[in-house]
Amino acid sequence: MLGRGAVQSDYMHWAKYQRPVRYSLSSSDVTHFRLDRLPLTIADLDLDGASHFRYAPLRHAIAERYGVKPEMVVTANGTSMANFLAMATLISPGDEVFFERPAYEPMLASARFLGAEVRWVERHANAGYRLNIDQLEAEASNHTKLIALTNPHNPSGALTGEDDLLAIGAIAERCGAHVLVDEVYLDSAVPPRPTSALLGPQFVVTNSLTKVYGLSGLRCGWILAEPGLAERIWRLNDLFGVNQPHQSETLSCFAFEHLDEISAGTFERLARNRTLFNEFVGTRGDLLCMAAEHGVTAFPCWARGDTEPLDALLRSKYDTSIVPGRWFDMPDHFRVSMGGETDMVKEALSRLGAALDDLK
Repeated sequence: MLGRGAVQSDYMHWAKYQRPVRYSLSSSDVTHFRLDRLPLTIADLDLDGASHFRYAPLRHAIAERYGVKPEMVVTANGTSMANFLAMATLISPGDEVFFERPAYEPMLASARFLGAEVRWVERHANAGYRLNIDQLEAEASNHTKLIALTNPHNPSGALTGEDDLLAIGAIAERCGAHVLVDEVYLDSAVPPRPTSALLGPQFVVTNSLTKVYGLSGLRCGWILAEPGLAERIWRLNDLFGVNQPHQSETLSCFAFEHLDEISAGTFERLARNRTLFNEFVGTRGDLLCMAAEHGVTAFPCWARGDTEPLDALLRSKYDTSIVPGRWFDMPDHFRVSMGGETDMVKEALSRLGAALDDLK
């Protein structure tokens, strides 16, 4: 889709410029949370106009939340910038990088922009989208510099368990490589799982407050890495952003102090919505999808093939949206999100069913 050295994410451009719809199954995060629902006042913000070098309160808040040392935390402008900074530190043009397939396009586009030679390790639907560890073991070599994946997997929502992560880490250690794990959906795993940053120095983890906590406007992202590598990432960030916007850092610290309140009801809503989705798929002979158990997204396969016409019909006739599978190089699939309010998701699935019937 994007050639080596491409300088944009076609998917992000597409996603940003689609006409808004009332019944969205294409958004990849939970319902946005209004911070003014909490006891926030102007006095809670530092408005002196200064930027703050590696703002310690935020790094400590992230470290405490995920059980790591503060010196392992690098802050970034969302998970996308965190992924870019991590890859830009870890790889050089021509380096071999293994990506899962299907892959999240903006993450893949960053690697290609940096000149990586991309190789694939498969996630097959008939194996529950489990990463093919045997393939990775057989094909990774001392030419491999990075293994990149999402956990839970974007788009399928499949969770990579600790045993598989340890196996991937052992392969990376053998090759002298690192493992980059985008964990932006991990806090929605059932039951909760610890970050893979705790599994060894070869693991580099990215995350943010965006997808699971509905705080995309803060752009609060971070990288977890062993301290020496974290220092290298900080030094690279001096080239791009110098420091993060300090008012966002202050608000993010406030958010961490109230994260249980911010997430109240979210995980119960996701459970209800996953049940609705699983029941919906069970009524459709034209859809094939593993049961949604974790995360916010699912990735059904449509028996009739290319899902672009399905998305076009949903948008034009039903005020509803999905993400066509072409963005994951699997055009007969589509991604749906279960992060919205339950009544909206229920109605969106009903409209999806009507559009599927129209296209029989």
